[in-house]
Amino acid sequence: QVHMVESGGGLVQPGGSLRLSCAASVSINAMGWYRRAPGKERELVAAISSGGSIRYTDSVKGRFTITRDNAKNTVYLQMSSLTPEDTAVYYCNWGVYIGGTLHPSDYWGQGTQVTVSS
Repeated sequence: QVHMVESGGGLVQPGGSLRLSCAASVSINAMGWYRRAPGKERELVAAISSGGSIRYTDSVKGRFTITRDNAKNTVYLQMSSLTPEDTAVYYCNWGVYIGGTLHPSDYWGQGTQVTVSS
């Protein structure tokens, strides 16, 4: 069984920054960061393949950066210029690419809460 543990969330003011971490129990190929805001469906915000290919959803391009440290089985999400619209529970998950789209596993952790408010 693969375990994903998210951390780094918290309360931040608009324009601030946060760095999220996701530690996996084993080495994972493709990984992604997802978020679910109140009243909205879960969405993929950033993904990174085993080869280092990266994709972002349009709303976070230029503000978020996804990286991975294979030696530590960890993926990071550096978030800057945060806005209230970024408020959500953030999750990480491994997955597989199908037709160029990352499809997550069926096993989700508890996530980490990010709240952007003044």
